[in-house]
Amino acid sequence: MTLNKWIKPARDYGDVCPVFVREFSVAEAKNGAKATLTATAFGCYEAILNGTRVSDYVLAPGWTETKKGGRLQFQKYDVSDLLQESNILEITVGRGWYRSPLAPWKEEQGRDPRLDMPPGLAARLEIAAGTGEKTIIETDASWHTTESAVRFSELYDGEFYDARILTPGFSAPFEPAEEYPGPGLTLVPQQVEEIREMEHFSPAAYITTPKGESVIDFGQNITGFLEISFPEDTREGEEIKISFAEVLDAEGNFYTENYREAKSELRYITKNGAQTYKPKFTFFGFRYIRLDKPSNASFAATAVYSGMKRTGWLSCSNPLLNQFFENVIWGQKGNFLDVPTDCPQRDERLGWTGDAQVFVKTAAFNYDVEKFFTKWLADLAIAQLENGLVPHVVPDTQQGRGGSAAWGDAATICPWQIYLTYGDKKILENQFQSMCKWVDYITSCGSIVNGEPSYLWTDGTHFGDWLSLELPAPEVNPDIRRGATRHDFLATAFYAHSCGLVAKAGRVLGRDVSSYENLHKKIIAAFRQNFPEGDYRTQTEYILPLYFNLAENPQKTADELAKKITIDGISLKTGFVGTPYILHVLSRYGHTKLAYTLLLRQDYPSWLYPVTKGATTIWERWDSIKPDGSFQTANMNSFNHYAYGAAADWVYTVAAGIDTVESHPGFERVKIAPQPDPRLQWLSAHVNTRKGTVSSKWKYENEKIRYDIETPTPAEITIGGQTHSVKAGSYIFII
Repeated sequence: MTLNKWIKPARDYGDVCPVFVREFSVAEAKNGAKATLTATAFGCYEAILNGTRVSDYVLAPGWTETKKGGRLQFQKYDVSDLLQESNILEITVGRGWYRSPLAPWKEEQGRDPRLDMPPGLAARLEIAAGTGEKTIIETDASWHTTESAVRFSELYDGEFYDARILTPGFSAPFEPAEEYPGPGLTLVPQQVEEIREMEHFSPAAYITTPKGESVIDFGQNITGFLEISFPEDTREGEEIKISFAEVLDAEGNFYTENYREAKSELRYITKNGAQTYKPKFTFFGFRYIRLDKPSNASFAATAVYSGMKRTGWLSCSNPLLNQFFENVIWGQKGNFLDVPTDCPQRDERLGWTGDAQVFVKTAAFNYDVEKFFTKWLADLAIAQLENGLVPHVVPDTQQGRGGSAAWGDAATICPWQIYLTYGDKKILENQFQSMCKWVDYITSCGSIVNGEPSYLWTDGTHFGDWLSLELPAPEVNPDIRRGATRHDFLATAFYAHSCGLVAKAGRVLGRDVSSYENLHKKIIAAFRQNFPEGDYRTQTEYILPLYFNLAENPQKTADELAKKITIDGISLKTGFVGTPYILHVLSRYGHTKLAYTLLLRQDYPSWLYPVTKGATTIWERWDSIKPDGSFQTANMNSFNHYAYGAAADWVYTVAAGIDTVESHPGFERVKIAPQPDPRLQWLSAHVNTRKGTVSSKWKYENEKIRYDIETPTPAEITIGGQTHSVKAGSYIFII
């Protein structure tokens, strides 16, 4: 690794972001000199050479696990075209993820110490002249620091920029930088797509609210920031303050209570003349902005997320369902910003493991997320405790709190799904030890009965079927968010599932997994004995045994689930854990019509209910906005939270019928078995796989159904109950 030296300011600049400056000369700058800048920072950094940013990468170096044994990404940039004979390299360092609170709970251990960490920079500029002579400039005591125009920048609270501050490198006062050991992390090359400015939005509407507030609506809830442009006649010293919001309240006023303690503000003080500003080291979750006073500036919103390649598209004859598909995509864009976060707006924005595992299959249909999850799962393995416990969030900002069923199971579910989608068993090789450690941890949590293991997961604290609409009795669990599904039931079901995945992964890798295979059988037997069919109490208690193949009489159980859903008003009552699987288990056992009924339902609770309320992303709660127009509790109410968007994978795999074959991962062989419903006139799905594009479209025509299928590899196509083994190609069936 070529980054050997770290520097920091010699004094504490407080809230002000320091800029590190190095001046140098290159005699042969115009004669073919080549230059490469390698850089990273403890904090986020922006590098500028001779007044031009070296890259479009924002929020570099991204976010990785930094606990003991952690790592930090570095980036390399070709800056040859920016060289001049006399040069100024400026690298500004903000708090970013590493030196921000990163916890919504004030009592969280480790929160305040992060704020006191110094802004550190490690950089190396290598210049090769046309003569072959090399010059190397490293971060050392020859660099200088000064205060930048970024007077404050923090992920939750926003940014304050004073454009009157003179550009470093001219008349600003310099102070020598100080060498120091750095954060003590392993430096690794950039592993995932860069975070970039991906899409831009002009104002959709200018609003004066009933309270007289000046509000701009950009028409789409996004994760990103604002670009502000001031005209030529702008005078120095004008200050503008801007707040951000996802929604307006029932009266049409600006609403920010669901941001909790995140101030989420921009402050900007102008210099003379035309100028443009956009934040450097923060981001916001928003659709609306509020100006503290009228301004002659113009505004544009910029969506920022990891530069993943789009791979999946869904469309149909139902406009509301199409909007739901778009909301799923925007939920993924807004929360796949270097790590899979739970929300982009409030004082949280953390890599919750449970959210990631329920959505990973949908995510892998929508976008190429192989690199994204490979990097995040590597951090999960680093964050995992020695005893195998998986933290609730990765990177771990909660000092090792974790061990919840369905959350920690991201350690097994995510790598297995990435393997199925992309076909590279390297992800299993990388994560296999972590997968085993997780299952071994669960085993250590099991109860002992008469001196023998019970093969049940009865210990620990679990999130349950988070935000389920079936509520526990207060004496059972006062936290109603955890749902009425029994925690030992749910935990043991996931214990069996993860154990089975470890056995599958081991067989792919050629490992001896006989102990896990035997354990899996014993867990299933214990589950069936302790949670007999006929005693299931919630929708999720029916769903999990069906999806994880634990039910002894699956058809009977599925029929009882369908009956319960009907008794419940033909509506779902599931939370984060049951929702991803409910449509799958219904269609697997002959209740596809009921599955479509749930998908197409518009009344609360349903996937389309938020669409009827104007949602442009997926909500955290089924009733983030209640039917009467009021809001759910501001304490936990995100309007951009992708978990419930997991239903889209049922549309890909069942309604459109495109799925992988476990024995031929990576779409080496394709299973195509669409299941149409006359309530949709047509449905179309396209998925760009490693082997080519798979597409499935069906349409009702003249009392028949036309199926248009395209497969780049051999496939098993099931239409009208008949299965056809076909070669790569395009096929039409009319039935």
